[in-house]
Formats: sequence, structure tokens, C-alpha cells
Amino acid sequence: MSLDKIKNPGLKVSLGKLEDKVFKAPEGFWIRCDECGAILQQAAVSENLACCTECHHHYRLGARDRIAMLTDEGSFVERDQDLKPKDFLEFFDSQSYADRLLRSQKKTGSMDAFIAGEATLDSLPIQLGCFEFAFMGGSMGTIVGEKIARLFERSLAKKQPAIVVQSSGGARMQEGLSSLMQMSKTLAVLSKLNQAGVPYISVLTDPTTGGVAASFAIMGDVNVAEPKALIGFAGPRVIQQTINERLPVNFQRAEFLLEHGMIDAIVPRTELRAYVSRVLKMLCPAL
Repeated sequence: MSLDKIKNPGLKVSLGKLEDKVFKAPEGFWIRCDECGAILQQAAVSENLACCTECHHHYRLGARDRIAMLTDEGSFVERDQDLKPKDFLEFFDSQSYADRLLRSQKKTGSMDAFIAGEATLDSLPIQLGCFEFAFMGGSMGTIVGEKIARLFERSLAKKQPAIVVQSSGGARMQEGLSSLMQMSKTLAVLSKLNQAGVPYISVLTDPTTGGVAASFAIMGDVNVAEPKALIGFAGPRVIQQTINERLPVNFQRAEFLLEHGMIDAIVPRTELRAYVSRVLKMLCPAL
């Protein structure tokens, strides 16, 4: 990039006679890695699927970016996008639930914290769903639970493998008991999928916690996680305060769960698409 294109102040460069001048990179040009502290070009990180180019730290990725990463170009067809959550309890904490929903919908462009549809992956037909963590922490309310149940039902009806990319803080407290009921509802449909022998692949990303982790998230025929993803029911701090004991190092991280047999594999994001494709071809040779 030529220096005359960098117009904002901030980034000091030393180039002979220009060493006394101060230049600034455009806003968002550089980012600092949360893990290793390296200064990185935003474009390079984006091209690396939101992973640090130095230490491979995995940043959180939005649902639509996940869909683009895992599907053949132009193949994804969204389903149930018109389902909208309602504030049926008229819940209010620091602000109303209705206001929280409107703000999240405007921020993400989605009606709720889960996007589902059908697509192909390396020409293999799949039913795919992805959590949107930017929508109220990917929390699961009645609409999220319904969309997941419908995804499993489509997978069963069409005999196509189901893939769900998990990223959630758990059940949505603003919907009370109705949100907790989604745990049993999704598992009930998933049991039918299992009985019919239709594969279900669960991709666990950071974080996968609460009622989502305690239900369908770790019930895949294959459970694969991204490196260092936080996976568990309650957070480590809550558990440590409850049992009053020090927890093992990296407790509830993907590496700890793999070591203790809770998940099947840890796969870097840059290799995830190829890994899922191989698994599908092994589980669904007829497709």
C-alpha cells in the first residue's frame, strides 16, 4: 500500500526524510491478537478464516460466515427465517426483552440466534444450522429450539445428514421455563434421527455452554471442536465456587474434553470443511 493512501494519523514509520512524520493506518487496518499479542493486518486475519496468522488463535465467527465456510458457493437455502421470537412474559431487567430483541435483530440482520437451511458440501446434500453468538450470546429460546427441531425433522424426512455449529451461552432466561423446554424438545427429535441412522455432526466452537451444551450439542455421532473452545454446562468460576476446589488447568477447554473422551476430535478452522467432508463421505457413502 502506498503511503499517500494512508491518510489517518497514528502509525509511525521511519523512511529517511519522512521519519519525523506520523502516519495513521485506516481504522480497522491493524488488530492485536488476544492470545499472543501480535500486531496483525485485519485483511490477513480475515483471509485466514478469522484465525491469527502467528499463533492460530480462533476469533469468534458469525453464523453467515460459518455457512459460507462450510457450504458450496450459492448452495445454501435458508429455512424458517420468518420465525420471530416474542416477549410473551413481558420480561424486564435493565431493559425490556422486546428492546433487546430489536437491538439484536438490527445488529445481526437475523430474526433470532440461529440460522438453518439446506445446502451442499462438496456436492453432498446437508441440513445445516449455525448459532449467531452476536444475537444475545447465541441463547436458545423457543424460536431457536423450534428451528433446531425443524432442521432435525428435515434431515430425517430427506435422509440427509445434519450439521449444527454450536456457539451459545445456553438457555435464554428472558423466556423462562419455555426456553428450558427446548432442551427436551430438540433431544426428542434428535433421538428419531439417531434411530433412523441419519448422521448428525456437532461442531463445537467457543463458547458452547449451558442448556445447549447439556442437550443436543454433545450428542452428535461425531463431536468435533475448534482449538481451545470453552465447552461445558456451567462456567469454571461458578463450578469452582460451588465445589470450593481448584479446577484442573484448561478445565472445560476442548483439549481437556478430548483427553477425557468427551469429544472425538479437535480440528483447526482452516481444516474444518475438509474434515467434515471426509466424515460425511464415510458415514454416507450412498450420497
